Amino acid sequence: MNHLSRHTRTMASSILKRRSAVPNQTLQHLSTAHPGATAIQVDHFMNSSSSSSSSSNVATPRLPNNDRERNALYSKDEERTMAGVTASVRHDWTKEQIAEIYSLPFHELMYRAATVHRMYWNSSEVQQCTLLSIKTGGCTEDCSYCSQSSRYKTFVKPEPTMKVKEVLEAAKRAKDAGSTRFCMGAAWRELGGKKNAFKHILEMVSGVNGMGLEVCCTLGMLTAEQAKQLKEAGLTSYNHNLDTSPEHYPNVITTRTYQDRLDTIANVRDAGISVCCGGILGLGEKETDRVGLLHVLATLPEHPESVPINALVSVEGTPLGDEEDIDKVDAFDMIRMIATARIVMPRSMVRLSAGRLSFSDAEQYLMFQAGANSIFNGDKLLTTSNPEFDEDAMLFKKLGFVGKPAHQGPMVSPAEEKGIIITKVQNHSQTAERRMEQAA
Repeated sequence: MNHLSRHTRTMASSILKRRSAVPNQTLQHLSTAHPGATAIQVDHFMNSSSSSSSSSNVATPRLPNNDRERNALYSKDEERTMAGVTASVRHDWTKEQIAEIYSLPFHELMYRAATVHRMYWNSSEVQQCTLLSIKTGGCTEDCSYCSQSSRYKTFVKPEPTMKVKEVLEAAKRAKDAGSTRFCMGAAWRELGGKKNAFKHILEMVSGVNGMGLEVCCTLGMLTAEQAKQLKEAGLTSYNHNLDTSPEHYPNVITTRTYQDRLDTIANVRDAGISVCCGGILGLGEKETDRVGLLHVLATLPEHPESVPINALVSVEGTPLGDEEDIDKVDAFDMIRMIATARIVMPRSMVRLSAGRLSFSDAEQYLMFQAGANSIFNGDKLLTTSNPEFDEDAMLFKKLGFVGKPAHQGPMVSPAEEKGIIITKVQNHSQTAERRMEQAA
């Protein structure tokens, strides 16, 4: 764990006002069920800078923007309870436990996910990201869903890497339209020895960061040194999806191993860059594979900062695009996956990504209710279409959402501001023993 910034240490000691105001019967139950545990109730959050300000000028309470600093504030939290639902940030999930959640009756799964979402997040705030393909087509990988592979004949034609100036102009348009995170994707297996291209990418990252936008990249496999340089240039987050479960993965891709992907994620995490990692539904996987993907993500040393959930946008000419026997992903598939991700990784952002255009406003609303709190917007999601900025602005207005500002942490959840029960376990060996008993 990196050392916390002075700002974060100040927040940890001054913005939280807590008191032991839990009903006696609740305390009695907790002391019986969790020996050595202490139940407290969060009273309210208050910005350390707001005490001398008038009430009309008090800023919206926000947590740190860095996910590691954010999680460190709650490092001693064992679990949270609200409206009959208990949730916790943990890394020892079993496949059986995740499968049990995934298989809940739909109405119960929705209730639990929506409640967990409101325990940890302000459900009215949704992050808006824009993804630009800075190097399109010509990839040597054999990902069976991808229109950019040079192995398949699709509508995508190889293009050179965009100029730095072009990318910065696109970033400015995205910022003007309300996007706060700008993501750049390149169609290649890895950066490897592409020294000149990498130099230009570092310039792009620095330039976009200088505009006040958060910066994300997806550039294939990275070495530890490349990750370090990207961090120094101002990279906020790095996307590297696992796509599916380890078991189904060889049926989808053969030119890169699952471990290759995990190694890149580790390099990114070790460089201090936030990890963006999720998967794709519609690759011919079974429900056990969807559970398997979530199990890998939920048992990483640190949960990803964001978890994109994609619905396959099939492209003619790719093996999966030409496969007629694969069931189409529907809204219920997406909602069930999003809801389960929200429950097992409560502090991760869950992002609606590719395929969002195929769902109605009402279906998207259910996905937000299930715990999604980030989207890709704009009209160029790599090489498949995505809702344009104006349509998303109308959707946000219709649903009462506000966008998350760049370089500012998420708003404190209203539930936490008003007070929810938080259980703290001081004896971590007892915690481990209890979970082993639950797993058994």
